[in-house]
Amino acid sequence: MKIPAYTMAAVTLLARASAFSFSRTSFPITSTIFTKSSTPSVVRFMSTDTEAEPATDIPMKTKTRRILSGVQPTGSLHLGNYLGAIRQWVEFQDKECEPKIEDGVKIVTENYFFVVDLHAITMPHDPKELEESTLSSAALYLAAGIDPGKSKVFIQSHVPAHSELAWLLNCATPMNWVERMIQFKDKARKSGTDSVGVGLLTYPILMASDILLYQADRVPVGEDQRQHLELARDIVRRWTDLYNKGGAFKKRCKKAGIPSFPTFTEPEAMIVKEGGARIMSLSDGTSKMSKSDANDNSRINILDPPNVIRDKIKKCKTDAIVGLEWDNSERPEVTNLLSIYQAVQPGRTKEDIAEEVKDMTWGEFKPVLAEAIVAHLEPIQNRYHEIRKDEEYLMGVLRQGADSANEIASKTLKAARVAMGFVSRD
Repeated sequence: MKIPAYTMAAVTLLARASAFSFSRTSFPITSTIFTKSSTPSVVRFMSTDTEAEPATDIPMKTKTRRILSGVQPTGSLHLGNYLGAIRQWVEFQDKECEPKIEDGVKIVTENYFFVVDLHAITMPHDPKELEESTLSSAALYLAAGIDPGKSKVFIQSHVPAHSELAWLLNCATPMNWVERMIQFKDKARKSGTDSVGVGLLTYPILMASDILLYQADRVPVGEDQRQHLELARDIVRRWTDLYNKGGAFKKRCKKAGIPSFPTFTEPEAMIVKEGGARIMSLSDGTSKMSKSDANDNSRINILDPPNVIRDKIKKCKTDAIVGLEWDNSERPEVTNLLSIYQAVQPGRTKEDIAEEVKDMTWGEFKPVLAEAIVAHLEPIQNRYHEIRKDEEYLMGVLRQGADSANEIASKTLKAARVAMGFVSRD
């Protein structure tokens, strides 16, 4: 079954997911690699002299930019996940997938979008729900417009290198480095250390593994996630000092038939502003829409039926002030609902919408907003159900994506094993 791309206006390569915020729910990575093409592209230089001279063929360098990003399959994906992340992936995929020439270098972009199921088990979970939500998330990627012909889609646990490298990095990372992670402190304080697993403490190292496996040199992150990126940088430096120096390291590399370069690329932080629509809770305009909120009415799930969407919008929090307006800090719910209204109607401007709604009451605006959301999500929902009916197609896409990701990740893992001194399994 061929699923046509579902394209929409959206954001940039490295704006928030996060097309791209680097958060526990979305993991964006950019990797830049220079290679000599196995079948070189050719730049032709022609003489400007009056006497013709033969053209000179010079092999063109190829620069690979690798984008990897993902969302946790905990709970149902909601409107915030879609508008803030997945739709931006589609936009980038459709605009940037074709090779281009820049300063005599061929730029090739590789897109990898994965379901980060290993990160989803750091808190107590239902195994049955994990399986379903993982497949549901992957199907929604495709339904929203991720095209397997342009991008690879895979499940994180289907690439064993993620978890194996995470263990190697765990053993090279001092305990006090992870104990200072703010998110662990917050959740441990709320739940108590007796009820949280070790995975909650060490998941930033798994995140570092996600980054380092693909040799990312630039990682776009939100300011709240900079601490995790700095941990990855610290790990790279420590690893290099411990395992990538001296004659013994060079001998191990030579024996294994790999270059004696440092195992990992040290990633640079790209602190980015929130990109795309920043969707807030329907019950609190000052808090982000979240899958973990116990109140299901606080969010619009992508697969909510039309009657459920209408009911949630009808019940969502508003205020008693007459008139609708943008960007009034004392009216966060108004700004949020207008932002959603604009986001589900690509191409419309704030000025256009402000003119439309300026004289509306909440009773008039809410039904209009609900219908706009229903209309926007309907084609995605229809495609989703088509994909879920064709399990062979979905699993085939995931296998192809995992095979491609494994090919890249296994090379980095091999270099890490050689650096640490493991016996080769080749």
